[in-house]
Amino acid sequence: MPAPLPHQQNFDTARFFYLLSLSVQTEFQKREEFIMAVITISRQYGSGGDEIAAKVCEMLGYRSFNKQLMAQVATEVGLSPTEIVDFSEDDYKVHGFLERLFGWGRSSRVAQVGTWTEDVGGTRVREVMELDETQMISFVQSTIQAAYRHGNVVIVGRGGQAILKNMPGVLHVQIQAPMELQSQRIHELENVSLAEARERAIKHDQAAANYLKHFYNINWLDPHLYDLVINTHKLSIDAAAQLITTAINYLPQ
Repeated sequence: MPAPLPHQQNFDTARFFYLLSLSVQTEFQKREEFIMAVITISRQYGSGGDEIAAKVCEMLGYRSFNKQLMAQVATEVGLSPTEIVDFSEDDYKVHGFLERLFGWGRSSRVAQVGTWTEDVGGTRVREVMELDETQMISFVQSTIQAAYRHGNVVIVGRGGQAILKNMPGVLHVQIQAPMELQSQRIHELENVSLAEARERAIKHDQAAANYLKHFYNINWLDPHLYDLVINTHKLSIDAAAQLITTAINYLPQ
């Protein structure tokens, strides 16, 4: 049984993150056994990183900490999935980054959190709290940290390599590929021209770089952030996944 929620008159940030923690714990407690290992995967767009992450989950029986789980957790704590899912490096476009950085946008609000309570007359009312970027990043960090405590999870993107830096039992991986291969894969998967595919790769990778630099002050291509850097130029999805599943067995206990 979780500890009782401290008495609070309003739906504030502390209550929000308490509910968030319970939601993530419930989701991960559906598994009965835990090895307590965690893998973070950073990937260049078109490098095959998402496919490799899915294969690793399949091979190890791990949960995938991805957009679907974020959306599920968001819904359970009162966030609109469409609002929370897009707050990641995958969609952190350069233009949006500059708007936020220099205050060009009309509002700093990123999402809203709502909960139903009863007023003094017993009428059910919905209280709403607006979340800004800092609070949304706290949402991401809290969910990742809660997932880490339960282990057996692959965290794709979202600054996992920074949030769980130097944490025991974590294998940090980056998946890379030459631009020519990135473009070719995007061309085939998204049915666009090679020129458009190259442009998409550049924009997505720049968005990831901006996101991680802005919020965590790291250069996402710095090899010192990772225990394993895999170039998929010559390695297949299965081969890359096998490298990762082998490496996880050699983490210090």
